[in-house]
Amino acid sequence: MIYNIFHKNKLLIIILCISLTYCINLYSNTIGESTGYKIPRFVSLQSNESNLRIGPRIDFPIILKYNKKNFPVEIIDESGQWRQTKDIEGNVGWMHESLFQGDRYGLINTKHGEGAQILFKPEGKVKWEIGNNNIVKINKCILKWCNINYKNKHGWINKINLWGIYQNEKFNIPFYQSIINFIWQLTN
Repeated sequence: MIYNIFHKNKLLIIILCISLTYCINLYSNTIGESTGYKIPRFVSLQSNESNLRIGPRIDFPIILKYNKKNFPVEIIDESGQWRQTKDIEGNVGWMHESLFQGDRYGLINTKHGEGAQILFKPEGKVKWEIGNNNIVKINKCILKWCNINYKNKHGWINKINLWGIYQNEKFNIPFYQSIINFIWQLTN
């Protein structure tokens, strides 16, 4: 009897499971009360001097000074004009919103400690290599790959070697990307 109910309503059960999964994914990220943007999210520092503070006010002590322009950090909370951030080392603190920029940057972070390979296209030939801890401009990201710039060179890097982008995040994809992907498959 249970088999008959499942068999007859299989399509309905599949639709309900897909809907439930979509709703869970839709509401798993919170929305920042100050900006209306998703939390967590990655941003980059716009200055060579940025202070990380214990709390969300200028009178809170500085716990860390960043001295790298374009350094990526993850925003994990908001309070007025202040953003709680986390860096690649796990340091957590508060920074003023004026310290961030709209351009996306990432940090080369391979699991094996050696440099990362930059390819002509996703799953293509190696174009050049880049060492760990270098900051790169993220131009766009598709499912498993990001197109980056570093010192007037560009290419594709596997997302697993890049900190500053989520593994499931797609970024700056043009409407014609599916055509490009198809051409890449033909030229392999």
